[in-house]
Amino acid sequence: MGAALRRTAFSPNIKERRDYSCALFDAAAQTLAMGDHMPVHLGSMPMSVRAAIAELTLAPGDIAMLNDPFRGGTHLPDITVVAPVFIAPARSEATAPARSEATAARAKSLATTTRLDRIPPTQPRHPAAPSFFVAARAHHADVGGTYAGSMGPCREIYQEGFRIPPVKIVRGGHLDRDLLALLLNNVRTPQEREGDLRAQLAACHTGITRLQQLCRRYGFPRVQRAGHALLDYSEQMMRAFLATIPPGTYAAEDFLDDDGVRDAPVRIAVRITFPRKSSNAPPIVVDFTGSSPQVAGSVNAVEAITYSACFYVFRCLLRDDVPATAGLMRPIQLIAPAGTVVNALPPAAVAGGNVETSQRIVDVLLRALAPALPDRIPAASSGTMNNLTIGGMDDRNLKSPLSQSIANSAGGTLLSVPFAYYETIAGGSGAGPAHDGVSGVHTHMTNSLNTPAEALEYSCPFRVTKYALRSGSGGHGKHRGGDGIVRELELLTDATVTLLATAVRPALMDSLVAALEHLAAPPSFAPTVRLKFCPANAACICSAANEFASKPPAAAAGDRPAQKPESRNRRRYSRERSIRTVFGLCPRFAPQLG
Repeated sequence: MGAALRRTAFSPNIKERRDYSCALFDAAAQTLAMGDHMPVHLGSMPMSVRAAIAELTLAPGDIAMLNDPFRGGTHLPDITVVAPVFIAPARSEATAPARSEATAARAKSLATTTRLDRIPPTQPRHPAAPSFFVAARAHHADVGGTYAGSMGPCREIYQEGFRIPPVKIVRGGHLDRDLLALLLNNVRTPQEREGDLRAQLAACHTGITRLQQLCRRYGFPRVQRAGHALLDYSEQMMRAFLATIPPGTYAAEDFLDDDGVRDAPVRIAVRITFPRKSSNAPPIVVDFTGSSPQVAGSVNAVEAITYSACFYVFRCLLRDDVPATAGLMRPIQLIAPAGTVVNALPPAAVAGGNVETSQRIVDVLLRALAPALPDRIPAASSGTMNNLTIGGMDDRNLKSPLSQSIANSAGGTLLSVPFAYYETIAGGSGAGPAHDGVSGVHTHMTNSLNTPAEALEYSCPFRVTKYALRSGSGGHGKHRGGDGIVRELELLTDATVTLLATAVRPALMDSLVAALEHLAAPPSFAPTVRLKFCPANAACICSAANEFASKPPAAAAGDRPAQKPESRNRRRYSRERSIRTVFGLCPRFAPQLG
């Protein structure tokens, strides 16, 4: 499924960065298998599948679509499609009629026609309810809203983009074009969005086909038993691991510096209780009571995000290659009080909760477990996904003599086309008790790649002028943290730039603001704007956070002394020519491994 989605997607965010996830579920929406994709997607996807099942009656050929964060989603750009899998009753070889040559030729013809607007015919008889479900989730570079890229500093979810409850995008094998038109008329890049959405539908078709083939080969009862065995095996392996942890309660807390609206820290607190060993031991309790109430800014996380972070942390701690199924969480009870920053309620803004607060939740969980597992827990990693979104009008065709010549000869007119670009820029991973950290890598809840310079320059009116590791930024200790990344872009047209990141030193933000000061130059300045993420006297946005992996580095020449966390406010700058930058600043904890 993942390969089908990646190969047929339009946007570089999915095709190159692989910001998508696919998974298989049983009839009760329990995860049976998942791709090696995005942890923040995979842990929460079962809730979206359950929401689709609860609100819709899915028949053969139907596919549901949703992105509502309060129905199992993460944030609005992550659109999920869910398809039921119906397994026809088995027929014996003796009673199955032989196919004529004409029938075989017709079947081959159907197999080679387009599969995007319909699900090919299956067996004529179907059970009353689906036997499995398949789902694909992908981050779309824009779903409308106030800011290009749908990742801006909003105060309520209505400003963040187009919110989709569970609806049928495909009915009986036919695409609902009215619903598709409604979606595409509310986004900035409709052609790209349609291409990516159709790629998700193709991925679901692949999953349906493979599951039906598997059941025809081995029989549905055997496949169903294997699914139940996977769930039980995962549970047994998790229980065996949890039994090795000393009983007790382990607590930790960390803070987001603020929410971008109010100058107050946002607390994330957790208490993990391991009961005493007994034959009837209660589940492990992960309790986030004491976390801050949901905030006015966009750093709120929904319950699905918090669940994903717990799923990810405990899965990573397993020593063996255990299947990542729903059985892993059976021995673990999650308490996330409603109305808090870890379980926000409507109409809270949640765009940053998915990408930034999720990373902080992982950090808090690992910090709490460090005393219990001192030989397993690494230092903090970069702690941010460094969300960069850029949107505007691509007028490269208007500046190209060749394009103008072709348009004139054809009697047409060249027009600017809208573009929306999104990526998360990697940092460095924290050092472990016995090894150095990895440089230039996405960590924890993100598992994507950086967009290659060639793909970026081809798709958007940018030029990558520098792309390198920032040597020495990983931090010193017994083992070094991984180095961050220098990413320098030159914008070739007017654009709106939004940068959502945490764990950044104030000196960096001041340097980045200084680099943008020339945007307020007189109107006669050249339209080409150079946006540098790595000024000479500071780290780049995507590497500074990793310096906190072991211990804070000494101030570099030109750096301002570190300020108290409560004085490091979120900063917003507006400049001429529609350039906007948004910064988020948060403190980091510093586990000492040396």
